[in-house]
Amino acid sequence: MERFQKFILLPLILTASLPGLGFCHSIINGPTNATVLAGSEARFNCTVSTGWVILIWLSNGNPVLTLVSSEGAFETSDRFTSQNYTSSNGFTSELIIHNTQLSDSGKIECSIQEPGKSSFAFLSVQVNGSLFIKNSTLTVKENKTVEIVCEALGWAPAPEITWMTNDSFIDKSRYVTYQSQRSDGLHDALSILTLTLTDTEILTCLADIEALPNPQNATLTCIFLNSTIENDYREDNGSTWVIVLAVVLSLVGIILLIIIIVVVVRCCCLKKKGSTYQNEIR
Repeated sequence: MERFQKFILLPLILTASLPGLGFCHSIINGPTNATVLAGSEARFNCTVSTGWVILIWLSNGNPVLTLVSSEGAFETSDRFTSQNYTSSNGFTSELIIHNTQLSDSGKIECSIQEPGKSSFAFLSVQVNGSLFIKNSTLTVKENKTVEIVCEALGWAPAPEITWMTNDSFIDKSRYVTYQSQRSDGLHDALSILTLTLTDTEILTCLADIEALPNPQNATLTCIFLNSTIENDYREDNGSTWVIVLAVVLSLVGIILLIIIIVVVVRCCCLKKKGSTYQNEIR
């Protein structure tokens, strides 16, 4: 009979002691997904009900920060710190990941060490690479089709490439974009725009990823040269060369005339001196 009473009382004792062990508490609000640029901060909030004992933050399954209600926070790395807020609704822990790296991408979990009592979100760390067009200006003749190349190097994920002309988006059928992934996990992209100009235009290549507040851009000025302007340009060049040639020939003629005069005068002087000397001899 005594053993039966103990068997009945044991579950009641365990149930009564659960709150003291930190059980029967819940996560009121868990972390939410975040997308940030590499090198910046990422922040996640987790709010638990009053009476919690232990709260653990995990990154991709690895504990990075532990909070004990009676002792405070235990940090495993300087890159993972926390700020805490207490209100009437419960306790909020804010996990701060400093100098985020591409390897930090993944699952961020808040756990209060009870079965089924955890909440998670996902962190996406993105890399803003470089973007450039090889030439800053380009002269294009009438009725001539040209290809303009825009390169995006060292991005994560691969950026979305678009083109604009004079502040208007160019139809996607007029350009093609190739993407490749490097051994370091970063992505390169090559976009080739094909067009035939009818006027001088400013072309802009844009690369965008979610973490960028505004797309990165590179510009190119395409100078349109039609046949009329080209002929006028040639005629002007021809006239200029004629004028330059005439001036050069005139200068050469003047110099030759001066040389001839000097030679003639010198010969006369020598001849005169020679005749005087002969007279003296006689």
